[in-house]
Amino acid sequence: MLPYLIERVIWLEIRIGNILPHGSEAVITKIYKNEGDYIGADEIFLEAEGNKTNISFKTNVDGKIEKIFVSEGSNINSDTILAVIAEDNKSISSMESTTFDYFSNFFTQVTKKEYECDIAIVGAGPGGYVSAIYAAKRGAKVVLIEKDSLGGTCLNKGCIPTKALIRSANVYNTIKKAEKYGCYCNDFGIDMNKIIERKNNIVNQLVDGIKYLLNKNNVETIYGEGKIFDTNKIIVKSNNTEITVNTKNIIIATGSKSSVPNIQGINNKNIIYSDEALNLTNLPKKLAIIGGGVIGMEFAHMLSSFGVEVYIIEYFDKCLSSLDDDLIEEIEKHTKEKNIKIYTSSLVKEFIESEDGNIIVRFEQNSKEHYLACDKVLLSTGRAPYLPDISNEGINLEINEKGRGIKVNSKMQTNIPNIYAIGDVTGKSLLAHVASHQGIVAVENILGTDKEINYDDIPSAIFTDPEIAIVGITEKEAINRGIKYKVSKIPYSAIGKALCYGDIRGFAKLIEDVDTNRIIGAAIIGLGATDLLGELSLSVSMKVKAEDLIETIHAHPTTPEIIHEAALGLNLGAIHF
Repeated sequence: MLPYLIERVIWLEIRIGNILPHGSEAVITKIYKNEGDYIGADEIFLEAEGNKTNISFKTNVDGKIEKIFVSEGSNINSDTILAVIAEDNKSISSMESTTFDYFSNFFTQVTKKEYECDIAIVGAGPGGYVSAIYAAKRGAKVVLIEKDSLGGTCLNKGCIPTKALIRSANVYNTIKKAEKYGCYCNDFGIDMNKIIERKNNIVNQLVDGIKYLLNKNNVETIYGEGKIFDTNKIIVKSNNTEITVNTKNIIIATGSKSSVPNIQGINNKNIIYSDEALNLTNLPKKLAIIGGGVIGMEFAHMLSSFGVEVYIIEYFDKCLSSLDDDLIEEIEKHTKEKNIKIYTSSLVKEFIESEDGNIIVRFEQNSKEHYLACDKVLLSTGRAPYLPDISNEGINLEINEKGRGIKVNSKMQTNIPNIYAIGDVTGKSLLAHVASHQGIVAVENILGTDKEINYDDIPSAIFTDPEIAIVGITEKEAINRGIKYKVSKIPYSAIGKALCYGDIRGFAKLIEDVDTNRIIGAAIIGLGATDLLGELSLSVSMKVKAEDLIETIHAHPTTPEIIHEAALGLNLGAIHF
């Protein structure tokens, strides 16, 4: 169901244009009209003095003066916007047929539109566009507002482009090991221009796919920056169009932005963020990555595969510190095998430009100062919620207890009943699939279904080499919650397909609640780990028991057999280990 377009008015931004020579200025001496006055095409609007002459300026259009941006005594040039006039229809038709090109020197046409809808969504990332399509399928009139590109950070500058580059890195790794499989390949290498081009093509294809789906489901998409004017109105500036969206409900899905730490020298020209790292056609020889979280570790493994000498500087005592220790130990072992140097418990103090134009990182580790010279530094110190533009100070959206993100309840509702927030802007979980699910939860509650989100069952995928997949409660969390648990761990070396693929790194583990015998958590590091998340997520969310997994026949030879073996390990014991 399409939103209803209820009004369309032509506005004109009035400029003095080429009456003044380019670069010249004039001073307004007299303004003859006020805001709200009607002005005729032949009436003098203002007088100015400049270039040793007096100027009498006519707007050359009929209409109502909506806004005057200058006053007597103001300095103006050829580009200064003097006023905005809402034209009457007679003037429009006459200008468009005879004099529009001439008068384009004096004004810019501004179109005013107004829509009415059930749900207006600000932000078209994986939370925004999914909730828009879902709401439209449920029969709601939906307007989706996006200031940049459909798909948001995830599709354009995050999840998808990084995985495209990682796939190229994995292919290159396989080629380097071809002899191990009895294959030979001479004179091979990488072409970063082609790798980046492939990545861009994938992104563009998916963006076009979202555009098609939005159109197919009658979602009205508006490109421009949306300002929440009040609890039922959003104003969008889109090129020369001002759009008012009157809505019954608002979903804020504005995402997040890179966190910029307060470090001396942070504006050094050799410091880049993930956005720029995704488009490096000339790879640095030596790169320092500040931050050993998911983004930092994925870039470290990928760029190292392409031949970059990589250093990771991490503030905490371990990289990927939220994971269980056995997973951290395993991934750190394989990270070091790639000759990636890791400095943990380290605090960056300063970025210094070297005499040869490169960059030096000054950091402290265990009270000892270190200096690391690099070609580039990749800042990967996390992301911060991108809060929406709210033009009405009377809208007091509550911020969460951590001061990072909009506070919401389990229904994704803010403190204002008809305004919901989803995705990174809530600070709950900075994962695309969580944002999408939050969007569905928000829509269901808006449309009258009582639905809440459960954060205990969220799966996470980390595309290092090898991959890491986790879902549910970790051992650390179980200990903190006082849950009695049991663990079964199976190495990939027990799995036939892993041996066939020549990759027996890593293991899988299941975590069982001893009191209920339910699977409450799972983790895998190894071959195709992220592709095994589906079964594990279903197991945790449906609260299955080990015997349920044992009774499920797993095909042979496949990697999911490792889950079956881990389930056996919680019962009588694994068969192949």
